[in-house]
Amino acid sequence: MKIVGQAKTARRIVRDLLRSRRNRNELAKRLERETPPARGSIEIAVYFADTRVNLYQIRQWYAPLAELSREHPVAIISRSPGTMMTLLDEAPVPVVYLRKVTDLEKFVAEQPLRIVFYVNQNTKNFQMFRYGRMWHVFINHGESDKMYMTTNQYKAYDYAFIAGEAARERLERKLWSYDIDRHTLQIGRPQADHFAGDTPYTPDDRTVVLYAPTWEGDRPSAAYGSIASHGEQLVDALLATGRHRVIYRPHPRSGVVDAAYGQANRRIIAALERANAADPSAQHVHDTGAELGWQLAAADVAITDISAMVYDRLATGKPIIVARPASPEAEIDESGYLSACEWLMPDDAAAVVPLVDRVLTSTEAHEALTHWVQRYFGDTTPGAATARFHAAVDTLYAEWDRVAAVHALDPVTSESSPFDEDDDEDEAPSGD
Repeated sequence: MKIVGQAKTARRIVRDLLRSRRNRNELAKRLERETPPARGSIEIAVYFADTRVNLYQIRQWYAPLAELSREHPVAIISRSPGTMMTLLDEAPVPVVYLRKVTDLEKFVAEQPLRIVFYVNQNTKNFQMFRYGRMWHVFINHGESDKMYMTTNQYKAYDYAFIAGEAARERLERKLWSYDIDRHTLQIGRPQADHFAGDTPYTPDDRTVVLYAPTWEGDRPSAAYGSIASHGEQLVDALLATGRHRVIYRPHPRSGVVDAAYGQANRRIIAALERANAADPSAQHVHDTGAELGWQLAAADVAITDISAMVYDRLATGKPIIVARPASPEAEIDESGYLSACEWLMPDDAAAVVPLVDRVLTSTEAHEALTHWVQRYFGDTTPGAATARFHAAVDTLYAEWDRVAAVHALDPVTSESSPFDEDDDEDEAPSGD
């Protein structure tokens, strides 16, 4: 068995190496046709050192970044060749490829950076943290009550942009000796100002239900995914009514850790295909698109797991049902919205239709939803969150000006480190 395992590891290393070389070669040709941002032109950078599998984290920020770039020059930094090629195709702002730390140093030296945004906690963020004379700001890739939202890593950033009072209270409870007033600015959910787009179906009198489960998680405490425990039963129940349209949007990492989870995902997709073949007017949707927004705006009811999708949907003010994790080890913070949400228990998944009907028609459910929307996001009037996002940026610009004046005569010294590796996330691992 040990020999078989070693052989599989060897094949994986070879496959990853070939993929890395192919990506680099393709990117090198592509970059010959691209014009990088001019020296001295970029004031705000979004640092994204991850691979393509996590592109969903930065895609959520495309529209707000495009809007911000009308006022301040913005660019995205990529450290992975595969990710860079995708970003070149779809990002609405300039993208720069800085694979090596020396490339990063050169960019920092050439650009008048004031703010660097981070959408995740990739360990390579620390390679960017070393650079002073700029604000390092965590903007995250969503709002939720998951344990990820209160990690002590928040303290590594100069500032964090958070959604609202619920996020503030969450951090205040969990982080010891963290100055909330000094280090956080509330911006709501600017992405919600861009939740729109054409639907891939013709609207009719069917009730549209978005089912957007998360992945299975990589540890017991984060086992929030419902595809294997709820998904097949709830989708089958909705397909059987003839009066519902299902938009199925699984997390892109579904099945990465647990093969059974991936198999359940594929069975749901097959069930949607069979239902559409039997009744083409049903127009059920298996959604794998890069854009997130139209689904949240179009659905009459959303069913999701404990994830950022709960709070993206909450920002629309429309009915939502949350699948209760089947695992007793999954950590659930019930001090916020999850203390009063509409839960769907694993044993009740097949009976989801009456619950969908209730959240659509109940006055009590509507009033409770309105309360939690205000607590998590504040003013959700169209454009309000975008205005708060821009105001937060302006606040940091003003603070940068103030601090820069204090340190105007400081000598500029090298911030490089000779111990950093110059590898990238798409490169095959080294060592034995």
